[in-house]
Amino acid sequence: MKRTKVAIYGAGGFGREVAWLVESCTAPGHHYEVSCFIVDDPANHGQVLNDVEIVGLDMARHRYPDAVVVGAIGSPHAREKLMTKAEALGFRPATLVHPRVEHSRWLDIGEGTVICTGCILTTNIQLGRHVQINLDCTVGHDVVMSDYATLAPGVHVSGRVHLGRRVYVGTGAVLINGQPDHPLIVGDDAVIGAGACVVKSVPAAATVVGVPAKEVVRH
Repeated sequence: MKRTKVAIYGAGGFGREVAWLVESCTAPGHHYEVSCFIVDDPANHGQVLNDVEIVGLDMARHRYPDAVVVGAIGSPHAREKLMTKAEALGFRPATLVHPRVEHSRWLDIGEGTVICTGCILTTNIQLGRHVQINLDCTVGHDVVMSDYATLAPGVHVSGRVHLGRRVYVGTGAVLINGQPDHPLIVGDDAVIGAGACVVKSVPAAATVVGVPAKEVVRH
């Protein structure tokens, strides 16, 4: 039987959910198990959370040299920082797709990506490295999600939408479809507020909220 040990970087609420996801990925002939939670604060080291020990990054690498690592931090910027540290130490990233995710075979998934239960991804979709798609999201045809792009629970992305690096889309947001020669583009580091309805492209680093979504004025 093939065995995959997974170290989870982050021990917050989503970290615990990812631990459940890891256990759910076990299938006949392939066993997944959580080795540890990794946090940087030494005050938490040695504690046990949901039967899993919390350790530092160096200790995790020493104890579990064969483990892969997954980033369980919702913030794209924080996740990028932590995963860069982990990979520099020699960890290989884990790619986790819950068995109750529905998708076509025309799906390109970058390493380190996490797709949670209840999601539907259709066809001709490209996901970069360390993308995070939380519970009950839908992703339509010809969507591109760049590295560290993040969907909170219940997001619906229609066809021909391109999300830049480190884009964060809040819970329940909706992005309408782009056109064949004119995709709807959300620029790098943009933030889409919870419940927003995005009907046009969003500039890089902008924050948009509301229905229809409008940019928050920056002072």
